[in-house]
Amino acid sequence: MRREQVVVITGASAGVGRATARAFARRGAAVGLLARGRDGLEGARRDVEALGGRALAVPADVADPGQVEAAADAVETQLGPIDVWVNNAMVSVFSPIVEMTPDEVRRVTEVTYLGQVYGTLAALRRMRPRNRGTIVQVGSALAFRGIPLQAAYCAAKHAVQGFTESLRAELLHEGSRVHVGLVHLPALNTPQFDWVKSRLPRRAQPVPPVFQPEVAAQAILYAVDHRVRELAVGFPTLLAIWANRLAPAAVDRYLARTGYRSQQTDEPEDPHRPHNLWSPVPGDAGAHGRFDQRAHGQSLHLWLVTHRRWLAAGAAALGTMVLLGRGAVGPGRR
Repeated sequence: MRREQVVVITGASAGVGRATARAFARRGAAVGLLARGRDGLEGARRDVEALGGRALAVPADVADPGQVEAAADAVETQLGPIDVWVNNAMVSVFSPIVEMTPDEVRRVTEVTYLGQVYGTLAALRRMRPRNRGTIVQVGSALAFRGIPLQAAYCAAKHAVQGFTESLRAELLHEGSRVHVGLVHLPALNTPQFDWVKSRLPRRAQPVPPVFQPEVAAQAILYAVDHRVRELAVGFPTLLAIWANRLAPAAVDRYLARTGYRSQQTDEPEDPHRPHNLWSPVPGDAGAHGRFDQRAHGQSLHLWLVTHRRWLAAGAAALGTMVLLGRGAVGPGRR
């Protein structure tokens, strides 16, 4: 009998990580849940178990490699050999660059970039000797195009892209069957906009169009199942990537005009509200943020990507029928 899949998800207490944990649980996976916030971790553990999976909640700060390594040991001891590792944890600061402190930039880099590095190293130490396993890096459209007011986060996602490309080449060189995939996400309706540190005068928001975190979870599972090299999710992500490749100077000017306004609502920000840059915000925030009424539960682009084999087969069958139909109509019948 095939054993259950063992999955580790960082940043599992809320948002994309929480939605992804639920998605794996529906398939009966055993899920190691890593995050700083104990309230959210307990909520995620209950979700996984209610959906039929086994769960292990491990409080850990991915910016500390020792904590990541200890968490990986705990997962393998209690759940079994790790098959899938999803690097998802992140923090950000909404602020003009000139107002950021060195400590803030360092912290965003340590969590959002080095957290993925440390998670990858912990996974590789266990997967390479077994010559199997899948690592998924959660990237972003902002890995290809930086935007104003999130410089440290954009830089970290750029770094993840470069690190993963180097790693992939090295694994191919040694003939390893360990697979590393990148999933680049669009704007999502997650709780981060209510707990991210911000110096903006108005409340932060994802740049429309906005998708639900379940869209991201669907993409991550697809990347695992099909050993996808790289997947850009949603037409907005593709547009950001290609616009920057074709006309980067024009994108600079466009973002200079629109980038500040598009990342803020009309509601004033509370400068004294708690944020999660240095420590987790108490409570269980769940997977969704406050933008449910504006968020799309499906992505047409992702549907096309995940069904392209069927679409290709259908197109081939249709083409064959058209050719056969033309052949059945002889010259004398036209």
